[in-house]
Formats: sequence, structure tokens, C-alpha cells
Amino acid sequence: MMEKTPTAGMETAEWLRLRKTGIGGSDAGAICGLDPYKNQMKVFYDKTSDEAEETSSEATRIGHDLEDYVAKRFTEATGLKVRRSNYMYRSVEHPFMIADVDRLVIGEDAGLECKTTSAYNADKWKDGNIPLHYVMQCYHYMSVTSKRTWYLAAVILGREFTYRKLTWDDALIAGLIEVEKNFWNGHVIPGILPKPDGSKICDEVLARYFHTAKIKAPLELVGFDDKLKRREDILTTIKKLEKEQNQIEQEVKLFMKDHEKAASSKYQITWGNVSSVRLDAKRIKEEQPELYQNYTKASSSRRFQVKAA
Repeated sequence: MMEKTPTAGMETAEWLRLRKTGIGGSDAGAICGLDPYKNQMKVFYDKTSDEAEETSSEATRIGHDLEDYVAKRFTEATGLKVRRSNYMYRSVEHPFMIADVDRLVIGEDAGLECKTTSAYNADKWKDGNIPLHYVMQCYHYMSVTSKRTWYLAAVILGREFTYRKLTWDDALIAGLIEVEKNFWNGHVIPGILPKPDGSKICDEVLARYFHTAKIKAPLELVGFDDKLKRREDILTTIKKLEKEQNQIEQEVKLFMKDHEKAASSKYQITWGNVSSVRLDAKRIKEEQPELYQNYTKASSSRRFQVKAA
């Protein structure tokens, strides 16, 4: 069972607000830890913050503009006709699960997800493979809509068109529902941030939440001594490895001397000439202070430092 909310003619701001009321297909892979571009902390921020900004990257624009083209290529390749759904679906049994699908297949209990990707990602589709976060997206849609089949069509820009067919899997869908349920009830509803995973994504989310230090009084640090000791050990190891890396590179440079390129049966080395022009900000500040002031922009951030007690 599912509920349907018409989206045809809906204002973008209202559509974005509606997306915050549940977990969508594009969130599923991130919640499962399978999305290279998003994780649980980012999804949590998207669902709980007051911001309702639509992603406006060039890749997103291309994907949106080429969605019709991908759907047409799918019809040409399979003979299956598709149509827009013009609804946002919500599971009655699991109301935290929503679905805003690309297309529905006419005459078949199936849907279609349209993707556009760079040629650099072609290997991820090789030999019938599918990026795992897209797999979870499709199974999320199946779970919400109860449709037994979901097609995934992709145009790999400048390379090829390809498509896959995914069918209902009881165990996979049950596991996905459980993961999403735990995330929604364990984090979003009580407002508890998921644990960080060490990614740059978490850095960005933490910076948004805690951009400015507001309390000057020191906080007693409890339960982190062992982890901070481990951090020290990691930094020491990194320094040793970086020194070893630099030594190897220096030895290769000494071998190459004035040569720009060197090659073996396994490696190709380039040590080429690079010219760059840099603005001398220090000189401008000294000789043209008013001009420097007019073109500087103040910014604030927080610096994380660890010192031995």
C-alpha cells in the first residue's frame, strides 16, 4: 500500500520540503554506506536542517536535461514504452520511505531509473555491473511502490547506452527497510547525528553545524585518550611513509636528470616543465593598501589542533 502526492506543477520549494519528510531513493545507498558522494551524516543534515537548496552542479543539470533522452533510448533498446508518474509515493506501512521516480513502464509492473554518467565511470558498468548505490535506489523504489521489477538505464557520455533489469528480492528489500527504519527512528526523529566515518563529507557537515566556537570555557575531554594516542601513532606512520615516498621520487629524479620522461614495462614517469603566474598579495598589500582592502574577503572557520598535556 502507498499514498500518492501529485507533483505536477508543484513549486520547487514545496517539492524540496516534501523530500525532507522521508527517505528517498537517492538516500538509500548513502544510508547503507554504499554511496561515494553522500553518507548517513549528510542525509541526516538534509532531512533535519532548515535549508532547502536544490543541488545545482553541472552534473545534476546534465542528468536532469538528458532524462528524456535516456528514457527514449531505453524505449528504442527494449520496445517498452514509459511515462512520467507525476506523483511522490509514500509507503503506508513504512511512512518514512518515499519515492519520486523517473518513469513508470506502460503495461508492465515496473519502473525506470534514468542515469547519465561520465566516461570516467564506464568501468563501473562493465560486464553487467551496476554501481551499488544505484542498486539500492531501485530496490527502495520497488519497496515503496510494490512493483516487482525496476529497470536502470544509463547513458555513459561519449561512450555507450546501457540498461539493466532488477527484480524483487525479499531478503534484500527486508534488510533495506530495516536499515532505513533504524536510521530514521534512531537518528532523524530524535535528532541524533550519526557517527562520523572519516570522510570529507563529514567534515563539511560538521562545519555547517558547528561553524563558530561559542563557548570559551574548556570542556573536560572524556573517553578520547586512547583514540588520540592512536591518532599520534597514525601521524608518525604517515610522516615515515611520506619520507620514504619522497626518497623514492628523489632517486627517480636523480636517475632522469634532464630527461622529461622515463618508462619501463610497468610505469611511465613524467617530470615536465610547469610555468605558473601568481598574484603577489604581499606586495599589493604594501604598495596598494586601498586596492588590497577593496578586493579582500573576510572568512571564518575553526582550526582543529591537538597538543600533549
